[in-house]
Amino acid sequence: MPTAYAKCFDPSGARYGLPTYPWRMAPDGYATRRQLRARGLRPGGQPIAAQLMRFNRRTGGPRVAFLYREELAKPVRPMTSRKWGALALAMLARRTCPRCRLDVGYCIPRSYGICGACIASEEQRTA
Repeated sequence: MPTAYAKCFDPSGARYGLPTYPWRMAPDGYATRRQLRARGLRPGGQPIAAQLMRFNRRTGGPRVAFLYREELAKPVRPMTSRKWGALALAMLARRTCPRCRLDVGYCIPRSYGICGACIASEEQRTA
């Protein structure tokens, strides 16, 4: 029976159609989307060059992360003033309590849907 490492190691791409490497063992020159973003790059329309794979012990299924070539990556496009404005409005909406209509200065948890002061006042009313 092959080990998890053996299932994930396919540098020729014969088994999965893409060169496949075990988790954290990608060769130099490849990066995930997050790694590219951290370096100020984006895939820029290039196809997926390889993949990382590991098997989840709990579910038994594989987890895959796609890799892109670093030398083909393009720089991230700068944010325009309209995009900055839209982002500011979206963050304001996340910070505004729908019950008291105040900007509370932090993102309201989606599990409650209201700010901490409204939660506390609601708990006082029920107690």
